[in-house]
Amino acid sequence: MATDWESMRQRLELPREDPTRPNVGWHWYVDGVAQPEDDLPTAAARAQAGEGFLWCGLKDPDDPTMETFQQLFGLHELAAEDAVEGHTRSKLEVFGDALFMVISTVDYVAHESVSASAEIVSTGQVMAYLGPWFILTARRGGRPFMNDIRRGLEADPEELAEGPWRVLYTILDHVVDDFTETVSEIEQDVEAVEEAVFGPGVRPDVDGVYHLKRELVEFKRCLTPLAVPLQRLQQHEPGLPNVPQESRAYFRKVSDHLTAARESTTALDEVLGAIIQSALTRVSLADNQDMRRISAAVAMFAVPTTIGAIYGMNFDNMPELHSEYGYYIVLAVMALSIIGLAVFFRRRGWL
Repeated sequence: MATDWESMRQRLELPREDPTRPNVGWHWYVDGVAQPEDDLPTAAARAQAGEGFLWCGLKDPDDPTMETFQQLFGLHELAAEDAVEGHTRSKLEVFGDALFMVISTVDYVAHESVSASAEIVSTGQVMAYLGPWFILTARRGGRPFMNDIRRGLEADPEELAEGPWRVLYTILDHVVDDFTETVSEIEQDVEAVEEAVFGPGVRPDVDGVYHLKRELVEFKRCLTPLAVPLQRLQQHEPGLPNVPQESRAYFRKVSDHLTAARESTTALDEVLGAIIQSALTRVSLADNQDMRRISAAVAMFAVPTTIGAIYGMNFDNMPELHSEYGYYIVLAVMALSIIGLAVFFRRRGWL
């Protein structure tokens, strides 16, 4: 069915970069070169007629914005709903001749040290709706990077001329590169907590290690689900929009990088599990050592306390009370008992 562009022109009078709507932007490309057209319906009509393709970018879109672009591109209502609500894992869905993909993103947050309060990874999402003549991207959360991708592609018109599939590949490549960098940074954090746990004379910060593991689990939740969509993009899956053969090779490359990041993350998770067990063992040993010291101190002062309690009783018939040197003898016995027990416990390593 042909799109009635004139009927929606009033609703789609969006300039290329609308200063009143900073979360909406669009660009029309022909042969990889941005065109000067400032009327979105006109650019969309010409792109649908075979003149290049349209790239629209949204940030944190609301319902009215998505309704506008849903009418423009014929988006499925479920895809529009996901773009507004977010909070879904990476996935790939097909609606007619269009493809909808949710891509989880991760950014490493620099911090001085690993602690229970340190933010280590920040997550976000990019939703991409791709058709024969357009690609719509919507970003929620995470670090802004879509403008960098667009400028990089515009610097190479030959690549951008490949159309929406090239844009999708570039986004995926950037996201997986961020995964790889995050793995590298987390690996340094793991090495830091490993040194702290096995370092001499330092009580391990178990809460910090647990927090790092939780952040790693959050990272894995973003990284792992992307594997299936990438596998589907490489295959000749029935019902999937025709992915250009040259694009399949690029998606295979991204998938290989993702696999390497997943394997590294799994290895780090195992190392962290071992570190946590070691940290708990060290804490337990330290607690036992503390209990030994406390027990030794109690034993050392038990004898003098007992002697003092005996001679503190109010009995008339206690011969030692009338001894000339009884007081000094009792003090000497108390002191010698403390010294003797201190030597005994020190030799046994309790002090």
